Amino acid sequence: MLERRYPPHTAEEWDAVGLVVGDPADEVRRVLFAVDPVAAVVDEALEWEADLVVTHHPLLLRGVHSVAASTFKGALVHRLIRGGVALYAAHTNADAAVGGVADALAAAIGLTGTSPLVATVEGADVGIGRVGRLRQPVTLRAFASHVAAAVPATVQGVRFAGDPDALVQSVAVVGGSGDSLFDAVRAAGVDAYVTADLRHHPASELRERAEFDAAGQATPYLVDLAHFASEWPWLEHAARDLEADLAALGTTVKTRVSTLRTDPWTGRATPPEGSS
Repeated sequence: MLERRYPPHTAEEWDAVGLVVGDPADEVRRVLFAVDPVAAVVDEALEWEADLVVTHHPLLLRGVHSVAASTFKGALVHRLIRGGVALYAAHTNADAAVGGVADALAAAIGLTGTSPLVATVEGADVGIGRVGRLRQPVTLRAFASHVAAAVPATVQGVRFAGDPDALVQSVAVVGGSGDSLFDAVRAAGVDAYVTADLRHHPASELRERAEFDAAGQATPYLVDLAHFASEWPWLEHAARDLEADLAALGTTVKTRVSTLRTDPWTGRATPPEGSS
């Protein structure tokens, strides 16, 4: 069912998706969905007695030479196997899929009439990112606040770049790191771009170019989320879709969406009052 929803061949060439740990023949009754395959998520899976953990991020994206229990990734592999818990990763194939990461983020912030930012050969509805419209225009400041309320809270919060009072209605979204898609965003002609992990130089250059080329509003404005927050909304969609797909075959499973905040940042410092 997972591979029907998120075909492995639609993943990027550099990606590592599919079954990471586990026997495909084993029975699955409980499925935990999470963004990251980290120790806290494994703890939750074992405590809940999950048979399968589905994560967005792969555990073994880059090659390793050992999964010995003396290594931090190897220790997770051993814990999963000893606990009878399988691990499955749906990464860039879930980014592009109908009902995947991009669709979930677009839905969370209320976009309508969505289509892929970059379509693939799979069909008109499959591709990286989504472009859509808000039901009515709002200021960039209000839009950023709306986005912040629609995703999990993180230490970073939500940053935006552009005139706070400028109006936003057309929006592009990409879950995860999205500054490599700036050219596609400009070509889409949207008012704002919602993504994560925006770096100083690419973001600065995009905004400088927008100001230079402006014939009115200097678009696109940028709304920058924490990576984790931008992808978490997909989990509920994935859990619901798996239940529905299996129910259509007369099979049921229990699903659970992890609410653990696996964003790596744990604090934020501000200067003491009175410091210069």
